Amino acid sequence: MFRNDYSEGAHPSILAKINSTNTLQSKGYGEDQYCESAKKLILDHIGVHTASVHFFVGGTQTNLTALSAFLRPHHGIVSPDTGHINLHETGAIEATGHAIIPVPNKNGKIYADQVRSILKNHMPVHMTKPKLIYISNSTEYGTIYSKKELYELRDVAKENDLFLYLDGARLGVALTCENNDLEITDICDCVDAFYFGGTKNGALFGEALVILNTSLQNDFKYFIKQRGALLAKGRLLGLQFQALFENNLFYDLASHANQAAKKLSSGIKDLGFNLLTETETNQIFVIVSNKQHEALLNKPEFDFEFWEPHPDGAVIRFVTSWATPDENISKLLFALNEIRD
Repeated sequence: MFRNDYSEGAHPSILAKINSTNTLQSKGYGEDQYCESAKKLILDHIGVHTASVHFFVGGTQTNLTALSAFLRPHHGIVSPDTGHINLHETGAIEATGHAIIPVPNKNGKIYADQVRSILKNHMPVHMTKPKLIYISNSTEYGTIYSKKELYELRDVAKENDLFLYLDGARLGVALTCENNDLEITDICDCVDAFYFGGTKNGALFGEALVILNTSLQNDFKYFIKQRGALLAKGRLLGLQFQALFENNLFYDLASHANQAAKKLSSGIKDLGFNLLTETETNQIFVIVSNKQHEALLNKPEFDFEFWEPHPDGAVIRFVTSWATPDENISKLLFALNEIRD
């Protein structure tokens, strides 16, 4: 428990929707009535009916398909050095022929001035041309972008003819956390494309890519097919996003994950542990000594990620999910209390 936010299966209402339509036949490759309904729900939700919506199985598949489709061969991607495409996608972007230009992160984020610095130092023809800014919300450190930060990135992108792309694998927890001041309308006003992450927010699997920039929409389905991402049983994706966006379920599940994280984070601090960053969403980064780390590893009922070394020992990550019960939080806090020095 607490290793990630996709260890459980799926929310019961999603499973019920899949089961209730299980023996009904439909068109394939996302042309079924369920996908069409889910797309309409998403477009109604964001209020931009000129956007296009495409469903994918996972985040890496979404990122590599979208970014490679949006860019020409000589284009590069400006990304936080901790960005998922830079560290955790096995060179998927580079394998499509595009360089990633890493920027030192500040709590997982990058800022407009850093992008300007990259552009200032660019040598035309001899260097990969920056064309797209990649960010994620929430970030790899569970932090979120403020409205001011996002609009500043939008401005530098527009001033320099760059695309702005938002990885939304954990967009639900970003938009429902206490410190958030962004609305979905702000995101649509700022970025060229983003996605709603379902895999880490109660779905069996699935991401819903929203392409807002109409110039990027032409022939996009060809790129999906070419990348092996066009699911024959596309209905399975449509049904899940139907369930997520019919009755606010997408945000309700994210809110639960955040509330569980807040309770766990508060309890961890009360025990005297320090955090690497203040907990904003559902990822909690705890600084432990090497001795404490080893002690916790010897408690097999708790699963967690070693995140990075720290001068005081190590940083470990706990993640809450849409399904985290209070009893699991109490059990982890009890175990942490036992390993205090």
